[in-house]
Amino acid sequence: MNEFKKIWLDVLGILEREISSTITYDVWIKTLEAVDIVGEKLILCAPSESNKLKVNREFKTLIVSVLKSLNALITDVEIIVSGEYEKQEELIEEKSEELPAKVEANVINPKYTFDNFVVGKCNQLAYAAARAVAEQPGNLYNPLFIYGGVGLGKTHIMQSIGNALRKQQPSLKVLYIPSEKFVNEYVMSVRKGGISSDFGKQFREKYRNLDVLMIDDIQFVSKKPETQNELFHTFNDLTQAGKQIIFASDRAPSEIPDLEDRLRSRFEWGLIADIQPPDMETRIAILQKKALAQKTVITNDVLTYMAQRLATNIREMESMLNKVILLAKLYNKPITVELAQETFKDYSEPTEEAIGAEDVIDCTCKYFDVSKEDLLGKKRDKKIVEPRQICIYVISEMMPLPLTTIGELMGGRDHTTVLHAKNKVASLIGKDERFDKAITDIKNMIYKK
Repeated sequence: MNEFKKIWLDVLGILEREISSTITYDVWIKTLEAVDIVGEKLILCAPSESNKLKVNREFKTLIVSVLKSLNALITDVEIIVSGEYEKQEELIEEKSEELPAKVEANVINPKYTFDNFVVGKCNQLAYAAARAVAEQPGNLYNPLFIYGGVGLGKTHIMQSIGNALRKQQPSLKVLYIPSEKFVNEYVMSVRKGGISSDFGKQFREKYRNLDVLMIDDIQFVSKKPETQNELFHTFNDLTQAGKQIIFASDRAPSEIPDLEDRLRSRFEWGLIADIQPPDMETRIAILQKKALAQKTVITNDVLTYMAQRLATNIREMESMLNKVILLAKLYNKPITVELAQETFKDYSEPTEEAIGAEDVIDCTCKYFDVSKEDLLGKKRDKKIVEPRQICIYVISEMMPLPLTTIGELMGGRDHTTVLHAKNKVASLIGKDERFDKAITDIKNMIYKK
């Protein structure tokens, strides 16, 4: 199952419960089909123009809200009509006859710098390594592999390296790219005649003549053996030439499923640095720095309240901070705890304080009708093993916890058992509908708790 279809399946699971009328859901929502992801936008295809207008007018806000609650990387939707997508694909293909060999100049966001990155215990190793790489690219920590949960600053720190290099050594060829774009360009090169064709040569020249290559969300090369093979050879060419490579992922190399051993070993050559969720002190410092960047002074009591409500996602923190500042300007009111509370009244994104592993364990037991004692115990029959593996997978997806900690929570299991369970479930997603449904339903139970 494609990533966009899996995301839409998760969204449908919640929408079916949120929309009270079955007829309304079946006619207007269930008929939508996920066809692609473009940037941070999920593309949905409606069967007719009237369906498109109706969904945009009455349901788009709800769909976006549910989407954001499930996937912080995808933050918007676009509704198109059957036939439009095919035309868009044809247009894209026509415009893609030539792969740009020149490294794009605008892919690194200038707002991401080391100066506005807040350093705490949660990210100090990744920060120190990134500064070292920016000062001596290709000489230290090659590759640099940064991993952590969604919205914790991986992209910020990667692009800070790019901005520092452009300032210090503007002649360097530096490219930051999401792994999805690397995959898409490689697939296009194969479709246009293979890697030995002119188009394929352009692809290789683009990536193998760089001084610094930064690939974000590298976990998405999982289950793509041909792309992994091309990445392996690109990696070898660049490192042998003394060029710098930086990867970011939502998990450590050892935890990425369906990854070739030779590529995994390359990821582990240099330095692996994790970014953990920020502690309370760091969250307050982040909010304060982002507020001052907008020339807004916010009192400590308001910052503390917001930091308590937002525990794990820095992007979400910035979004809610912007909303508080905007409401203060709209209503011409001072920023107080009361105003922050008003802003947060409809905020339902689970936080580290709101959701714990116990919630996942309890919901898994209820869903599969098994006892907690059996789930955490030593029984090995299929009726218990599958729920146990799914529970481990959901905990690892929803909470940025080390494998050893998850193992302790799951009855004292070692980290290799936890890793095996995670990878086993990950390999079945999109292939076994029972697993897809169970994971979606358990997450929905947790959100509703």
